[in-house]
Amino acid sequence: MEPSAALRPGLVVEREFEVTETMATRHVGGPGVLSTPAMIGLMERVAQAVTAPHLPAEHTTVGFEVNVRHRAPAAVGERVTVRAELLEVDGRKLLFRVEARTARGVVGEGTHRRTIVRLGQLARGR
Repeated sequence: MEPSAALRPGLVVEREFEVTETMATRHVGGPGVLSTPAMIGLMERVAQAVTAPHLPAEHTTVGFEVNVRHRAPAAVGERVTVRAELLEVDGRKLLFRVEARTARGVVGEGTHRRTIVRLGQLARGR
């Protein structure tokens, strides 16, 4: 059976995070705000959470493409809700719509692609 057999478009996960100092950038001066790499990391984490309950135990997903716009700041201490929706399943390749938002509006949005791999496959270089 294909590892993606239980995955269907429309699956959604939302998670809330607090922006911490380790997620912040300060190179632009002023108070620390959520960095783009940290925001993308949260989006990847939530997209992976969409798939985890639906994959066989010996499989996981890894990201291979990110197309995201960072639209607004989120300050250290602010709560950010990250949402990932599975849009497309093409064999082992998965397409997600991802979004990060605060109470003030959208912080970042875009698409993210992941592929299903067998655990340990990456360590072997395949």
